[in-house]
Amino acid sequence: MKTFKKLSILFLSTLGFLACSNDDDNPTPVNEEEVITTLTAVLTPISGGTTVTLQIRDLDGDGPNEPDLTVSGPLVINTTYNGSLTLLNETESPAELINSEIEEEDDEHQFFFQSSNNIATFTYADSDRNSNPIGLEFALITASSAGSGNITVTLRHKPNKAASGVFEGDITNAGGETDIEATFPVTLQ
Repeated sequence: MKTFKKLSILFLSTLGFLACSNDDDNPTPVNEEEVITTLTAVLTPISGGTTVTLQIRDLDGDGPNEPDLTVSGPLVINTTYNGSLTLLNETESPAELINSEIEEEDDEHQFFFQSSNNIATFTYADSDRNSNPIGLEFALITASSAGSGNITVTLRHKPNKAASGVFEGDITNAGGETDIEATFPVTLQ
């Protein structure tokens, strides 16, 4: 009788253990990274004038083809431009607007803007739920003399928004992972 009780307890314990185990058919959902094939920056001068569009489009990702990079024209010296970014995944049909995902996870994303040869400075015009910058909307202020250089736009996923300089747009201490980075050659006239 004692053996029967011991076997019964062992059987019930094993059954209870199996009932509480993880079910491999129902895994925890994974938050996949965004696929971004196209980044478009539209720069509209606040005092009127010609809108400038910067775009990079890479439909084959890491494939053999180089990305298509276009700059629609020169920037005007001493001018403030309202900037807006649009990000697409054109591997989907219709193309998926990635801006929506960035806005939903706004505290996990931040754009960084850099210019070479001091051709421009940038300020953020939008913020996340914690009042930290995002960068889908921004202002670009051009230098006061003609020249040329590069404007680099970088989207970081899960940056350390509390790190030194990150709030002001300095990418140095941001950390996180780069979702997309594009460098555009521009001219100031």
